[in-house]
Amino acid sequence: MPQSGNPSTAETAPTQVSHWAEQVVLGSSTVDLTGPWKFHKGDNMEWAQPDYNDAGWSSMDLTPPAGSYDPFLGTSGFVPGWTALGDAGYTRYAWYRLKVNVQYDPGLSEGGLEIKMPDDVDDAYQVFVNGELVGQFGKFTRDGVTTYLTLPRTFALSRGIKSGQATIAIRVWMDPSTPLTNPDAGGLHGPPILGQAGPIERMLRLDWDSVNRSQMSRFLELAVLLLAITVALVLFWLDRNEKAYLWLALACAGVALQTIVTLIGSYTAIVPATIFFLLTDAILVPGVIGLWIIFWAYWFRMGRMPRLHRMVWGFTLALAITIAMLRAPLYGRVIHVHSVALLSPLTVFIKLLLGGLLLWVAWEGMRKDHTGAGLAMPAVGLVIVSLYQQELLVLHVPLLFFPFGMAVGISQIAVVVSLNIITILLMRRFLRSLKLRQQWEAEIDQARQIQQLLIPEAIPTIPGYVLETEYKPAQQVGGDFFQILPDGRGGVLILLGDVTGKGLQAGMQVALIVGAIRTIVETSYEPHVVLEALNRRLCGRGQSYATCVAMQIGADGKTIIANAGHIAPYLNGKELTMTGNLPLGLNPSTTFDQVTIQLKQKDRLLVITDGVIEAKNAKNELFGFNRARSISHLPAAFIVKAAEIFGQEDDITVVSISRLAQEKEGEISATPPMKSEVA
Repeated sequence: MPQSGNPSTAETAPTQVSHWAEQVVLGSSTVDLTGPWKFHKGDNMEWAQPDYNDAGWSSMDLTPPAGSYDPFLGTSGFVPGWTALGDAGYTRYAWYRLKVNVQYDPGLSEGGLEIKMPDDVDDAYQVFVNGELVGQFGKFTRDGVTTYLTLPRTFALSRGIKSGQATIAIRVWMDPSTPLTNPDAGGLHGPPILGQAGPIERMLRLDWDSVNRSQMSRFLELAVLLLAITVALVLFWLDRNEKAYLWLALACAGVALQTIVTLIGSYTAIVPATIFFLLTDAILVPGVIGLWIIFWAYWFRMGRMPRLHRMVWGFTLALAITIAMLRAPLYGRVIHVHSVALLSPLTVFIKLLLGGLLLWVAWEGMRKDHTGAGLAMPAVGLVIVSLYQQELLVLHVPLLFFPFGMAVGISQIAVVVSLNIITILLMRRFLRSLKLRQQWEAEIDQARQIQQLLIPEAIPTIPGYVLETEYKPAQQVGGDFFQILPDGRGGVLILLGDVTGKGLQAGMQVALIVGAIRTIVETSYEPHVVLEALNRRLCGRGQSYATCVAMQIGADGKTIIANAGHIAPYLNGKELTMTGNLPLGLNPSTTFDQVTIQLKQKDRLLVITDGVIEAKNAKNELFGFNRARSISHLPAAFIVKAAEIFGQEDDITVVSISRLAQEKEGEISATPPMKSEVA
């Protein structure tokens, strides 16, 4: 077994060098180089030489306190950095030196000596043994130092080092921004280990096993996040109106990206620490906070979402900028280190402001729906815990637990538990919305069936006339209506109109109008009487109103027309001139003027709804009155098809009546009517 003796006091050096040295006896194992090490701030490559006099340097013991663990990696044994041991605020270069008297028998083991560095070092380092560089982590160039998240590393010592005194010097670089993310930053966070190559390599494998255990919870978190993203996207695909599903997928994607970047940094030296912290701290952290706020706002169905979007993303951008100013490469180079006194409180304020905004969203949601918000509040609280890890770390709140020897962060616990709660809430809302949709579809189908009963199924035969009808609703339930009612004296009353709006509400209004028409004609077929009675019944029934034209056509061709704000009829392709009147349902005292014309033999009277006029093509052009007028002499089916092909936007109805020519005196030809409903 290895042995090491640590003298209680350092001997005073003569004039040139310090002769104190740690006694290291190496058999076939290893020894922790806890020191005390000599420590000095600054940088001078002569400090790597074995004969340099370091007697004036301060001492630093690298023995980990009992029960300590790395707050980031979760590995056991953590030594606070120099900022927590009397050199607060210092960054950039510092050196550690230790002289060791190695008693080593090469015959006991093969492979020579190696040194294993701590798993956590701020931020980059070079290792010198007897003035010779044996290894480094990070890139040291004339232009500066490129750092990475620390990984387990071992370095082989020169074959010439067997027994006797050796000087180990470690040159450390810490970026000025590092203390802002860890209050215990600075240099080595554990003792280097010296030993035979075989045992050192086995310890290296154990270190990687420890990294695996510390990161296992992140892999589990990533799996849960990917599952949540899949569920949210599937639900959004099934229900595009529920935007909360989409924003949940985006929020989970942001957290998943954070986890992936952290895993990459924990296993490889691909991403420099500068890019890593800019991506995670300055971009992903503010972005994920903003995404969670927007998700919960949509979840609680907050109003004024455009305004909330501007507020959230404005604060998010401000937070991203301030954090970027406190991270490399800006901080310490472009941004002066003294600016931290202003930027750090500003960053905390903006971040807490976003947290307060999330709490306000949750509070407003609870006020609107006590039951639903009550179920969501634990998830909101856990999300907040996962978003404010850095603040908890600064307050020295324990962030890691070690069940079954595996490091589990409070952030991973919060994310996984909150997503499980949110998944339950998602399924609950989806099933409820699915039930409501089924009820809604059933109601629409019933309304459609009712409306089909109201549309004349069999067009009556009027001696001496030919009738054509075409009807194509824009939705399952339309807002157009028409009635063809024989008056019992050889004539007919034709009414055609359009209710404002589309869908179920318009369909219900149509049902009311048709029912009222059939009641009114029991007393009178006069167009103005029918329209005035309809108008009185519609007034006071909400915001809906209707346009309508009524035409009473006698057996002799005498035609009386009254119009309530509808498109004027076309006579032989020309629009009739009529006095304008208000639509039905606006003013109960409105009276409707009548126009009397004489239909001659072969005359054709055509009435359309505004679905023809308002058809719109891909160029956003309306079908318009001119096109409608130009085809008004054509069959009703052709007119409907032309508007549909052009670009139907609203319900389309066309009704025409043509007076037949008399073949012989006293003989009128009877032609069956033509009726069509376009599906």
